[in-house]
Amino acid sequence: MKTDDLVAFLSTTLEPVDRNAVVRTLFIAVAGASVAALGIAFASLGFRPDLTTTRALTFLAIKLAFAIGVVSLAMIYLLRLARPGGERKTSPFVIVVPFLAIVILAAISLGSAPSSHWERMIVGDEWLECLLSIPIIAIVPFAVSIWAMRKAAPTNLARAGAFAGLVAGGVSAMAYALHCTDDSLPFIALWYGATIVLCTLAGAALGPRLLRW
Repeated sequence: MKTDDLVAFLSTTLEPVDRNAVVRTLFIAVAGASVAALGIAFASLGFRPDLTTTRALTFLAIKLAFAIGVVSLAMIYLLRLARPGGERKTSPFVIVVPFLAIVILAAISLGSAPSSHWERMIVGDEWLECLLSIPIIAIVPFAVSIWAMRKAAPTNLARAGAFAGLVAGGVSAMAYALHCTDDSLPFIALWYGATIVLCTLAGAALGPRLLRW
């Protein structure tokens, strides 16, 4: 077959590229991972018994707002990083906004409370459970996010892994919030924030291995 004939043959079999395939895959993956995380949290820890009270619902809303803010911003960057060269369009500094907001609220809360209460507000009763539970629950969302990213073509594997870990940590924090009864803002800022950052660092370390083409 001559070159011109080969080119003509190949051009007749072209199909349009679905530009939204990556977006759909990632959103479906994260939605499925969220359901899985909720199932794991409910099966292993159970949900807090006072969810019908106004106080519990108020602090649950704060925890969910923080976690959803993290996941939403991380998803925007993860979608960019899923495409070759996407890291050049990604300035990760906006992602600190939810963390900065919860830290400011925590500082205001501490400032309005007697110093004798600070240790209780920061440490709470469930700091160790929180420190362990969020990263463990995040394993499934992280695995699903990495699977979805492998369907794409990221070129900065460490950064893509980091944002996959950030998404997983945020999703896990959302699920764990339905169980956690420690409601002080300093507790949320420190232990929720620290565990999500831990998931992000783990993702950055694992990304180059798990996302290698």
